[in-house]
Amino acid sequence: MTQLLRHVALVSESDRITPADLMPVAAALQKQASRDLAPQWEINATVNAFARIEDVPLDYWPVIIRDDIQYQAAGIHLDKNGQPFALVLAEDDRDQWSLTCSHETLEMLVDPFGNRMVAGDSPMPDQGRVNFLVEVCDPTEAAQFAYTINGVMVSDFYTPHFFDPVTTPGTRYSYTGGVEAPRAIREGGYLSWVDLATDIWWQQQWFDTTKKPVFKKLGQMDGKASLRSQIDRGTAEATAAAIAGGRHSALLAGMPMAAAEDGATGRAKALRTQIAALTATA
Repeated sequence: MTQLLRHVALVSESDRITPADLMPVAAALQKQASRDLAPQWEINATVNAFARIEDVPLDYWPVIIRDDIQYQAAGIHLDKNGQPFALVLAEDDRDQWSLTCSHETLEMLVDPFGNRMVAGDSPMPDQGRVNFLVEVCDPTEAAQFAYTINGVMVSDFYTPHFFDPVTTPGTRYSYTGGVEAPRAIREGGYLSWVDLATDIWWQQQWFDTTKKPVFKKLGQMDGKASLRSQIDRGTAEATAAAIAGGRHSALLAGMPMAAAEDGATGRAKALRTQIAALTATA
């Protein structure tokens, strides 16, 4: 069955990030959505850059980059019509804001409304079956586990096999292969679930990377916002710290965008030379 195409818009309201800065990041996120995410999650999507929010078509979900975003306001929200949009803090380091845009775009595409859950065995001993909140980037959100597309830093994400009941050889639990078992988190990441017997929310967190993961009791959710929005408010500063590692800590970082731009500049020069020759003889 043909699925509806989902559309994401990148928009900057920061003077530090121009439309020219957005375009290569949007191109990288489009490639990530089509090449990497779609085969795993069976989601078809477009990602485009726009100069202003007013330019965004009505059926696009905007990812808006601003200078004044507080940690607690960052992430994905629902507008008054129940449609998702994301707020991203502008950074001078392009690797940092591109990684955040990737994180928010992937999570928006997989779960636009922030309430999708999957049942599975709890990581906590003797807790039994629980409902996990689907947040595909959170267990591997740290910059050290990012990878690059066209020289742009993007986020790793887990696959649907992340919720498998057992570990099986040759199964990919995250796109990069860094997650080696179902429901496993990596340094700087976390996993959230609700124990339906008590209606209490829990997390497994690995925010202190010098130690092991720990369990944290979150309590009950109030129902006034999406589950993801409520969870993200409590982990916003830890997420910002994890993403702030940048390219120098990324284990899978490829060439920087400057190197990719050198090749693009060379191709553009060759194309202009050829076009000039063709138009001169036309």
